[in-house]
This record gives sequence, structure tokens and C-alpha cells, in this order.
Amino acid sequence: MAPAAAGEAADVEHAVERTRSTWFSRIGGIFRRGLSEEIWEELEETLIAADTGVETTIRIIADVKERVKVERISDPEAAIQALKDDMVRVLEVDTGRGQIWHANGQREALPRPAIILVVGVNGTGKTTTIGKLAHAYSTQGKKVLLAAGDTFRAAAIEQLKHWGASAGVDVVAHQQGADPGAVIFDALVAAEKRDADIVIIDTAGRLHTKVNLMEELRKVNRIIQRKYPDAPHEVLLVLDATSGQNAMHQAKYFTEAVGVTGVVLAKLDGTAKGGVIFSICDQLQVPVRFVGTGERPQDLAPFEPREFVEALFAG
Repeated sequence: MAPAAAGEAADVEHAVERTRSTWFSRIGGIFRRGLSEEIWEELEETLIAADTGVETTIRIIADVKERVKVERISDPEAAIQALKDDMVRVLEVDTGRGQIWHANGQREALPRPAIILVVGVNGTGKTTTIGKLAHAYSTQGKKVLLAAGDTFRAAAIEQLKHWGASAGVDVVAHQQGADPGAVIFDALVAAEKRDADIVIIDTAGRLHTKVNLMEELRKVNRIIQRKYPDAPHEVLLVLDATSGQNAMHQAKYFTEAVGVTGVVLAKLDGTAKGGVIFSICDQLQVPVRFVGTGERPQDLAPFEPREFVEALFAG
């Protein structure tokens, strides 16, 4: 089930304001000049500049051009709607790999405890995202336990404890430098004893190019699966929206290493290149589950493709 975060449509509109005003606000004007070959080239340049990605941009434009041709669309507004529809289609990815969230709403039953492994490189907003998830689920009345699996950085442990205290949830942590596997094992045992609904596991912000660190992530996965063979129920990759196409490379490596089931796009409000979300969904077939819309605990919005696309074109 998706946490009932306070991310309303207005929050998403605010988060994509820079992307909209810098790039997507131009698209209406492009189409209204008439559906000539030149406008498709200008549209391609605009989408690529917004970090939508070359392959994804080419695919979207080819689909829209074909629909315009087949349906004999000449009205600019109808052409814009065709573009929106195709962009929504790109974002509607549901691989079925995760066991908690999917594109059509809430699962009938939440696994218990539901185990969410959160991964990503340093600086993406990973620990903050965990805190926001804990806040959202705690607000729903769920009993949440956090596992401080990032033992390489003392600040990460303290940061997670701070978020735990803020959300009113327990945190299982060892000393800096401890074996992450031991922390996670203890957290799973504690979750069982405390009858927790949800366990959210933090991991070190590993550089995606370091093979040995990726292997350690796989080890963490194996520790979880020894106790719960069908877990982790979700593997969330937190990406920094401001990193543009570099986020694509991170998503590729982490997906190969630990089978990412969903993406959180953090710091969306801080970039003019939010188009990267389309290439992630299109190229890697990994769904976006949440977007970060600000700094407050409640600033985590469940991702809705149609709402997101409409926000990009708002006004």
C-alpha cells in the first residue's frame, strides 16, 4: 500500500515548476505554429534539453507523429493532448516485481512485516526519504522500524535516529564501522519481537562504479532472504533529480545489482531537468513510486503519471 503522504497535486506542480517554466511551457507555442516538420525538430530539441534522453525523445515523437497522421490531427490542442497521452504511457511502468506498491493503487494485503530496502549513492537524499516514508506510514497508524544499515558514515546513523525520533518510530543501530549485515539481522529480529508492520532499511551510499560495494549490497539482500525468502518486498532506489542523465547510469547499476523495484525521485523541486524521469521509466522499465516535493517530513508525494504530466503542462 502507498503511504498517504501529503503530496497533493499542488505540491507536484510546485516541484516541477522549474522544469515546466524552463522547457515544457514552450511546447504549446511550438505546436500552435502549425504541425510542420520543423516543429517536430524543435520539440525534439526541447525534450532532450529537459533531460528526457535521446532514445526516449525519439520514441515519443515518433509515436505522436504517427497518431497525428493516422487520426489526421490538425488542431494544435489535440496534438498537445496526443503528446501528453504518450508521455503518460511511458511513465505507466508496472513490472510486478514489488509486493507493496503498483501502478493501480493499493495491494489488498501488506506483507508483514513489509521490508523495504532503500539504496542509492551519497547525497541523493536517501536517508531523508526514509524519514519521510517513516513519517507517512506512522501517520497512517503503522508500526515502523528503521534499520541503520549505513554504518560507514556516523552522520548517517545520527541522521536516521533524528528522523526516527521525529516520526516517533524505533531505530535499530550499531556503532559506526559495524557489519551492516549484523545491524539488519538484529533489526529483523526486533521487528518480529515488536510486531512491526514495516521495516525500512538504510544502506551505505555506495558509488555505483565500485563492484565490491555492489557485492556487499547483494550480501545484505541474502541476509534478508534467509529470514524472509520473499523479501525485500520493495527495493527503492533514491535518485537525485538534479543529477540529470547521471541518474540513469545509477539506476542501471543498482537495478542490475539488487533488482530495484521502484524509484524515488528526490529534489525534483530543485531542477529544471525533471525530464529524466521519462528516460528512467522508458529505458530501464523501472517505475517511479514517489517524488520529493520539498524539505518537510510530509513532502513526499506518491507518483501519479497523469498528474505529473498535467503538472508539466499546467498553465
